[in-house]
Amino acid sequence: MKTGLSCGIVGLPNVGKSTLFNALTKQQALASNYPFCTIDPNVGIVEIPDKRLTQLAQLSQSEKVIPATVTFVDIAGLVKGAASGEGLGNKFLSNIRETDLIIHVVRCFENEEVIHVEGKVRPVDDIEVIELELILSDLQMIENSLLKLEKKAKKEKAFLETVEMLKKLQQHLNQNQPIRSLALNEKEQKIASGYNFLTNKKVLYATNIAEEDLTHPLSNRHVQQVVQLAKEQNAEVIPFCAKLEEELVALNADELEEYLKALSIKETGLARLIQKSFSLLGLITFLTTGPLETRAWTIAKGTSAALAASQIHTDIMKGFIKAEVLRFEDFIHYGGRVKAKEEGKVRFEGREYIVQDGDVILFHHNG
Repeated sequence: MKTGLSCGIVGLPNVGKSTLFNALTKQQALASNYPFCTIDPNVGIVEIPDKRLTQLAQLSQSEKVIPATVTFVDIAGLVKGAASGEGLGNKFLSNIRETDLIIHVVRCFENEEVIHVEGKVRPVDDIEVIELELILSDLQMIENSLLKLEKKAKKEKAFLETVEMLKKLQQHLNQNQPIRSLALNEKEQKIASGYNFLTNKKVLYATNIAEEDLTHPLSNRHVQQVVQLAKEQNAEVIPFCAKLEEELVALNADELEEYLKALSIKETGLARLIQKSFSLLGLITFLTTGPLETRAWTIAKGTSAALAASQIHTDIMKGFIKAEVLRFEDFIHYGGRVKAKEEGKVRFEGREYIVQDGDVILFHHNG
């Protein structure tokens, strides 16, 4: 069962992709004021902020804490013609295809000192440039598939349904609309998911704004335009200031809290971006804690206790007896599992129990 989260950071050159990546990974990807400074994708594994782990670890006196992680891929700047191979486009598009979620960084700030590849700041136009390349790539995939399937459909009617579905997607894409904006029933979604279309991936628009716009990002006319477009496309928007985020990662916890208060911001843009990415893909975390370690485990919403156990070890799933489940809030309130059990807050659940975000679980198993 795949539970790792991989996010591809895309956008035109000079919109803040590498700056965002630097902040996310605390690595120094090559950031430059000129296009194509990032040729090969930079990959970084980032810990997901989760204050619950620290609290659990303190109560359990754990030797170590292991957060859930997300992988970020900084994909080099796409340009017009990428789908036909311009600017190493085919390579970049294949890198996007390997990710679960697209984080599309869009420039929404004015600054004459930072070159814009198209000459002026027009976020919706910028989005359309990249969206078109993804659409063209999907159309090419459909065209190639139809050539084979239509021949098979003449002999076997079982292929007709897929052919009709692909033609429906083709028509939608030809109207310059991404697949994710098309309402599909369950059967159609299943067919579409088998092709890993680029425009069917979830998209999070990260609008890169000036620091002075952070407290009221929707007052920025560029952000307003992106929000409207996102609604039409079934996408999400997170405003952030890439340059500020890069500076914030250098602060310790106390300094960061003080700085955020001064800016009247509750959490960093990075924290919001990671959390939103997580929820967009329908992922949650359950927790385990003890003297050796406190750990967050990533699973999809709707995962059973038995499958969740397999994340720890397949032997636990095979020998599953029961799951001792306690809500995080109760674990903290009662100071641990023992007192919570005395108060009747611990539940014993079977293999089919659907794990909830924040469940603190102790699995009982044979072997």
